[in-house]
Amino acid sequence: MTTTTTIEVRRLSPSASSIIIHGDITSGTEPALMDACAQASDDATRSIVLDFSDLAYLNSGGIGLLVTLLVRVQRQGQRLLAFGLSEHYRQIFELTRLDDAIGIHDSEAAALVAAGA
Repeated sequence: MTTTTTIEVRRLSPSASSIIIHGDITSGTEPALMDACAQASDDATRSIVLDFSDLAYLNSGGIGLLVTLLVRVQRQGQRLLAFGLSEHYRQIFELTRLDDAIGIHDSEAAALVAAGA
């Protein structure tokens, strides 16, 4: 079964944008995710919030892609936050220590408070 991945970008506040992921995050989604990051970023953007509420699957290639995204965001002086992770994926973020670099929150509202937006 092939899952179609779609990624949306939404402005949450003057200083924060959201990248909403529907489907899978694998190495094959790199072009779409990096394009979404570019759309989400402008001079006013201080935080990018990843919405994993509709994440179907994340593999090791997807973890590597998130690390690449994190480095890109940090180079732009921005923060990366996330919400909507299932318990399974929260554990993976802990095991890979991604939770040390990406602020994990229980809701979009909590992520926005943490972003100062």
